[in-house]
Amino acid sequence: MTDTEAPRIRGAGSVLATSCLSTFVVNANTSAVSILLPSISTDLAAPISLLQWAVTGYLLVGAATIVTTGAMGDVFGRRLMFVAGLGLFVASCVLIALAPTGEVVVLGRVIQGASGAAILATGLSLLSVATEGPARLRAVTLWGAASAAGAAAGPVVGGVLAEATGWQGLFWIDAAIAAACIPWVLAAVPESRDPDRPRSIDLWGTVLVAAILAPLVFGITEGGTWGWGSPATIGCFVVSALAAVGFVLVERRVPAPLVDLGLLRNALLVGSTVAILIGAGAIAGISFLLSLYFQDPVAFGMSSLEAGLACLPVAALVVVAAPVITPLAHKIGARPVVVLGFVLLTGGFVALAFVDASWTYLWFLPGLLAVAVGLSFSNGPASSAATAAVPPAQVGAASGISNMARYVGGAVVTAIVSGIYTSTDAARTAAGAAPPDALATAFSRAVIALAIISVLGIPLARRAGRRPRPNAAELAAAAASTTHTIPVPPERDARPVGGAV
Repeated sequence: MTDTEAPRIRGAGSVLATSCLSTFVVNANTSAVSILLPSISTDLAAPISLLQWAVTGYLLVGAATIVTTGAMGDVFGRRLMFVAGLGLFVASCVLIALAPTGEVVVLGRVIQGASGAAILATGLSLLSVATEGPARLRAVTLWGAASAAGAAAGPVVGGVLAEATGWQGLFWIDAAIAAACIPWVLAAVPESRDPDRPRSIDLWGTVLVAAILAPLVFGITEGGTWGWGSPATIGCFVVSALAAVGFVLVERRVPAPLVDLGLLRNALLVGSTVAILIGAGAIAGISFLLSLYFQDPVAFGMSSLEAGLACLPVAALVVVAAPVITPLAHKIGARPVVVLGFVLLTGGFVALAFVDASWTYLWFLPGLLAVAVGLSFSNGPASSAATAAVPPAQVGAASGISNMARYVGGAVVTAIVSGIYTSTDAARTAAGAAPPDALATAFSRAVIALAIISVLGIPLARRAGRRPRPNAAELAAAAASTTHTIPVPPERDARPVGGAV
C-alpha cells in the first residue's frame, strides 16, 4: 500500500470536514474584503488607490502560486502543504487585524494570496485521494458547495462583523477557525503524495508569472497618473512582456512545467479559459466598484453591512442559478448558453453605465441582476468546457490553467476599473463638478470598461461544445465556478481530481 492509497482507509471524514471548512473561510474572506475597504480606508487614513492592492495583490500572488502549491503538495506531502497554508493564513489574518497602516494591510493580503492558493489546491487534492467512486463525487459536490457558499456569504458576513466588531473582526475570526483546523488536520488526516510525479518544482515559472503580472497591474493602475506614454508606464509593460518571453522559454525546458504549453494548442481549452478570465474579471471588478460607490458618503453612504446586503442578490443569484443552468448547457450545448451569458453580462453593464447621481438602489437592480444571470450562464459552462476539452489525464493541468486565469482576470480587471474610477473622480472634481456627479461619472466610465471587456467573450463562446448530462458534482462545480474550476472526473473514472488545480 502506498501513502497515496492510505487516506482511503482512514481520515476521509476529517479530510472532507477540514477541506470544506477551510475553502468556505478562504472564499468568504476573499469576497468580503472589497466590502471592508472603505472602513479600512477611513480607519487607517489609507487611500483607496493603495488599498485596491489588497484585492489585486491577493489575486496576483494567487495566480502565481495556485499551481505551484498543488505541485509541492504532490511532491512533499499534501497534508504538509495544507497545514503550511493554514498556518500562513492565520499569520496573515493576524497581521492584517493588527495593521497600523494601509501598507501593512496590503502586505498581509499578499501573503494571504499564497496561503489561500495553498489551502484550495492541496485541500482539494487531499479530498480526491481520500475518497473514490461515488464517495468522491459526493465529496467534490460538498467542496464545491462550500466554495460557492463562502463566496456568496462573504460580503454579508464581513458587513455584520464590521458593524459588530470593526473591520478587524473578520480577520480575527478567520484566524481562529484556521488555527483550530491545524491540530485537527495533524491528528486525523493522513499524509499523501504522488510517487509518480516528477520531484522537480517549477519555481522559475512561478517567479516569472509574478514578474509578468506585477508590472502589468502596476502600469495599468498608475498609467493614468503617470501618463500612458511616460517612461515609467512603458517600462512596466516592457518588463511584463520580457517576463512573458522568459516564461515561455522556461516552460519549454523544465521537466514539470507550471503550464503545459502544448495545452495552449487546444482551441476549446483556450477559448473556455479566456471566457473564465473575463467572467472572473467582471465579478471582481463590479464587486469592487459597488463597494466603493454604495459606501461613499456622497453617493448612498451605506454601512458595510448595508453594502453587503445590497450585493447579496447578485452573489446569491450567481450561486443558485449556475447549477440550474448547467443541465441546459449539457442538453442543448454550451455555445448558445455562453453566448447568451455574455450578451446579458454586457447588457447589464451597459444599463449600469447610465448611472446618474439621482439614482436610488432600485435603479441599479435591473442591471445588476442581468450581470448576475449573465455570469451564471457563462461561468459554469465555460469551466465545464475547459476540463471537458482534454483527456482525463490532463484534467488537473487544464483546471490549473483555468484557475490561474481566474486569478489573472480578477487582478487585471480590478486594476483597470480602479484606475478609471479614481482618476475620473479626481479629474471631474478638479474640473468643478459636484461630488455626486463626479462619482457617478467615474462609476459610469469604469462600468463601460467592464462592458467592453465582457463583449469580447461573445466570440469565444463559439468554441464551446456539448457534454453528457451532468452529475451532482458537476452541478456543485458550476456553483463554485466564480471562484474555482473543479476538475470533476467522470463517474466511471476513479482517478484523483487533485494535483495541479
